[in-house]
Amino acid sequence: PALAERFRSVFGNRVAIQHSGLTVGERHDQWHRIRRSEVDVVVGTRSAVFSPIEDLGLIVVDEEHDASYKQEESPRYHGRDAAIVRGRHANVVVVLGSATPSMETYNNAKIGKYEQVVLPQRVLQRPLPEVKIVDMRNELATTGPDTVISNELLRGLEDRLRRKQQALLLLNRRGFAASVLCRRCGQTLECPNCSVTLTFHRGVDRVRCHYCNYSKSRPERCSNCTSPFLEQIGFGTERIESEVSRRLPRARVARLDRDTARRKGAVTRILSGFAAGAVDILIGTQMVGKGHDFPAVTLVGVISADVGLGLADFRAAERTFQLLTQVAGRSGRGEWPGEAVIQTFFPDHYSIGFSCQQEYEQFFNAEMKYRRSMQYPPVVAMVNVLVRAGKHEDAMGDANVLAKALRRNRRFDVLGPAPAALPKLRGEYRVQMFLKGTDRPAMRGALQEVLGRYPRLQRRVTVDVDPLNVL
Repeated sequence: PALAERFRSVFGNRVAIQHSGLTVGERHDQWHRIRRSEVDVVVGTRSAVFSPIEDLGLIVVDEEHDASYKQEESPRYHGRDAAIVRGRHANVVVVLGSATPSMETYNNAKIGKYEQVVLPQRVLQRPLPEVKIVDMRNELATTGPDTVISNELLRGLEDRLRRKQQALLLLNRRGFAASVLCRRCGQTLECPNCSVTLTFHRGVDRVRCHYCNYSKSRPERCSNCTSPFLEQIGFGTERIESEVSRRLPRARVARLDRDTARRKGAVTRILSGFAAGAVDILIGTQMVGKGHDFPAVTLVGVISADVGLGLADFRAAERTFQLLTQVAGRSGRGEWPGEAVIQTFFPDHYSIGFSCQQEYEQFFNAEMKYRRSMQYPPVVAMVNVLVRAGKHEDAMGDANVLAKALRRNRRFDVLGPAPAALPKLRGEYRVQMFLKGTDRPAMRGALQEVLGRYPRLQRRVTVDVDPLNVL
């Protein structure tokens, strides 16, 4: 919304908007305005790259590292890569903008495939925020195991309230508690359709699966041993909102996550209220760390910098570095200097250390060392092949058939098959394998040829070339 408004202030009605939040009628009207050349600028999400502009002159992919440019359902495509292909066909410049480029993009710049243009300082030469790391191991030893907001962060919030400045708090996990555990038998509430625990949402007093959206009322007793001692483990943005309101009763607090953003216009309303100064502290998931410009924000707090590091994904360190660097950069964008407080149990991890120093080049070098040793992109190309079935043994059997046929091709490696990191999702069992090599066309061709031999599998096999999500 902020970006669209900025362009409208310059180009007026010659701006079109394209994103999935529009109604069918609104999208139809915008598309035809573009088609009739009544528009000079199109602002939108990944689908905007297909806008029917006749005399195209420039494509800008802002925050090119963002995972939302990749469409995870069919047809699978990456908006950034589609922009590069369209720019090549139209013979126009494509600008990929980011303070934390993806490993693939920066590697292309390093090897000379892309031209690198560096902005060495902030606008108006404003200083980068001062970043403080809080080791939560020491904090919990001092203040107790239920601590979610450190003394350092609390003092910073109190100081901003006194100075009538604003603060952003990031926690990339929604809900009130990450899981519900029985203290007697150790059983957790799990989703019947997916291999995940159910998240407790106190506002509606329900537990919910964040993958298939299954939900039910919070039970009073354990279904396994009938014990009434059910304990809420972990925390999400809803818990942080409650904790901040309790500790700072004078503060005007708002929350921005997928739960609060469900209604149409909610995101614009929350962000507009924050920009207008009607909110002192905005709490949210990664939605609050993406490209916003709030001059009165002088403090950013990251509640748990480690949320993504434990995932079974080779991009975990890259995503952590990008998110922390981006959200810290929301602080100090106006006249006042900024500060960021990062709470973590792993202060020595290189992704956290280099993000606090805003040292992209050093992070890139450290991460490339890991990628080379493990043969991960951008060193090689990768294809994720996922086989789904109603029974685990059926999925594994079909995956073994595909793997055996693919291994006859010596131009790439086949890893697996093995149960996926989420073995069951939306009622289906999942088995995956990875193809790794430097010859992407050879991998694609081999997969097309093998799947052509087994047409019964095609509807149950997902092929993702250059996957961003391997879970």
